[in-house]
Amino acid sequence: MKLTKETQYIRSVRLEKPEDNEFPFSLPAVQNLQDELIFHPNVTYIVGENGMGKSTLLEGIAGALGMNPEGGTKNFNFSSYDSHSNLHHYLKLTRGVHRPNDSFFFRAETYYNLASNIEALDQDGFGPKIIDSFGGKSLHQQSHGESFFATFMYRFQGRGLYILDEPEAALSPIRQLSMLTRIHELVQEGSQLIISTHSPILMAYPEARILQLNADSMSDVTLEETDHYVTMKQFLEDKDRFLHHLLKN
Repeated sequence: MKLTKETQYIRSVRLEKPEDNEFPFSLPAVQNLQDELIFHPNVTYIVGENGMGKSTLLEGIAGALGMNPEGGTKNFNFSSYDSHSNLHHYLKLTRGVHRPNDSFFFRAETYYNLASNIEALDQDGFGPKIIDSFGGKSLHQQSHGESFFATFMYRFQGRGLYILDEPEAALSPIRQLSMLTRIHELVQEGSQLIISTHSPILMAYPEARILQLNADSMSDVTLEETDHYVTMKQFLEDKDRFLHHLLKN
């Protein structure tokens, strides 16, 4: 059953720290948290150009929830490179009265490290293997896109809180359409998703909240108002004109 405002797992996040011009507090995504960011009960998209701080924001939210900043759940504690910010210490999450049965932070940038950690733990551990919950096949023995999708299909169990940072990174357009179907299945199974993406296809989920970041604001927009959609639409409608300006001598 779909979550509502009364049953959603996390309602909002805000920054609890005086203004600071040092990283990560200098990032637009973080500065905008002086005002409370309200999450949609089902799907919230955070979009915008590179450098706005989307990944840092999602990392901070995942960290505030106790998840590993490189991806996974609270049970993963690996770190391949200690570049994570301390933002999670200064984020105040407002939680709902209900708790998710499942949770996962999916981060495309460090997914290889997650897959490697799973293999290492399965080699050293006893009992059921972790990879069984990802479909049973080594994530390193699949294509990048196949391993991504194995996580979405097998590891995401429903009734969960899922934070996804650029999940489209290894997905073809056809797979992105399949991802929309999977998002819908998870929503129908009582899940809440927070997604950072550049993909207009993924942003198309009906009734989701889309928050677009720029250098000085965070605002609600429709899919058709996002910079990503506008640019892609203009390119597809007049490819030759775009190429003329991009490739001129």
